[in-house]
Amino acid sequence: MVELVVEVERSGSAALVRIMGDLDKTTVPQLQRPLRDLITDGCTSLVIDTTELAFCDSSGLWLLLQTQQQIRQQGGAMRLDGVHGVLRRILEITGLSAAFPAEEAVPHNLRSRRLPPPV
Repeated sequence: MVELVVEVERSGSAALVRIMGDLDKTTVPQLQRPLRDLITDGCTSLVIDTTELAFCDSSGLWLLLQTQQQIRQQGGAMRLDGVHGVLRRILEITGLSAAFPAEEAVPHNLRSRRLPPPV
């Protein structure tokens, strides 16, 4: 089993969250806690970098949907970066591609500069 690694970079009300490994029902809590903390602490501009995400199941997709809804309720926005492979396919099959603003992978050294502006 591949573990999930979560890295958070915060700048004011904006945050970049990098997820690496497998996002499934056993690892969702590892991502859920930092996302919940960011939202509770007033994050309104969230980028989730999925460049190194190896796998995502329905529970991972559900967490992403819930997080997006919570950010929107605070008047903010969430974007997925580096969507590829299984996650891209799941978003296409479920018709959720349009629900998540997404960008292709960006160079590692530029990711933190691509945070959306605070809302």
